[in-house]
Amino acid sequence: MAYYIGVMSGTSMDGVDAILTDITDTSIAPIAAVSIPYPAELLELLHQLCTVSPNEINHLGQADRAVGRVFAEAVNKLLAEQHLSPADIRAIGSHGQTVRHYPDGPPGHQDDNGFTLQIGDPNTISSLTGIDVVADFRRKDIAYGGQGAPLVPAFHAARFAEAGEHRAIVNIGGFANITVLEGVDAGATRGFDTGPGNTLMDAWCLQHLNQPFDRDGNWAASGTVNQPLLNSLLADPYFSGTGPKSTGREYFNLVWLRHHLHDMGTSIAPEDVQATLLALTATTIANAIRALEQVKQCYVCGGGAFNGELMTQLGELLPDCTVKATDSLALHPQWVEGVAFAWLAWAYLHRVPGNVPNVTGASRAVVLGSLTLAD
Repeated sequence: MAYYIGVMSGTSMDGVDAILTDITDTSIAPIAAVSIPYPAELLELLHQLCTVSPNEINHLGQADRAVGRVFAEAVNKLLAEQHLSPADIRAIGSHGQTVRHYPDGPPGHQDDNGFTLQIGDPNTISSLTGIDVVADFRRKDIAYGGQGAPLVPAFHAARFAEAGEHRAIVNIGGFANITVLEGVDAGATRGFDTGPGNTLMDAWCLQHLNQPFDRDGNWAASGTVNQPLLNSLLADPYFSGTGPKSTGREYFNLVWLRHHLHDMGTSIAPEDVQATLLALTATTIANAIRALEQVKQCYVCGGGAFNGELMTQLGELLPDCTVKATDSLALHPQWVEGVAFAWLAWAYLHRVPGNVPNVTGASRAVVLGSLTLAD
């Protein structure tokens, strides 16, 4: 046995997942998981950091340590529940919390100095857990000319590829990304961010219902898709662009949505906007899969897999494709990304490249991450 722990918090910031995984050269076996929420004060600070604000450097430094503490708390809770000691864990793979993602540079400053920024101090995590930490996975890919995202396709190929099968693995978190697996040929793996996943729906729901998300898509299901608004959203050039491409809340946010709502020139009921936002997520994912004629299997992970209305619409938009959650492939949808970063820690220690140049646009495959020792 070789135990690794993947720690993950996505752009939705709905909590921190820590996944215990047994990883060898031939198997990836998730064992147990815990999830804990961010404290309310830290969550507010993280949301502030996602937009330009005063005292950013001070807030960044404070949040970096605070996120590290929460990640360590999740790891220690997992260890206690599984009756394990730090010595039982080979390494922690920490994704960190993304607060900025500008791989091509900020608006108006596109140049060779694009960046992505994930916080969650690995020194804090290692000191509070007593375990070596591999973190900072994305910046190496950017240094080699890539987008730094999505990074899960290499793991998807290692865990989900099967000879003779053409599959799409769709992760629907705050944003949605797709991995295309053509048999077991890792070199043929493709992928990109399709666009918004849950982020716009969650933000709209919080604004109008004071709830962090639309449970099972029930509010969206109560509304009616506004086709002119959907057409306006789909006309954004991001959706017609070819990969490699990645995106984030810096681009798709409520300001972006309000711009389109303003252009409509008429009031639209909030539930109809929510229905349209869900249709946007489903349509952009389905369009990406329909463009891949050989793909007949679609497996969904992330929080979107638990949105019944979203899964129903995906199935309707892809009548020639089987749409299921990844638990049908023996991996819980909520665990996939955490296991992916446990695997990326394993890949770092075994000098296995963690990026896929076809996906990110990097000039070559490279080992990702940086190691922080516990002592």
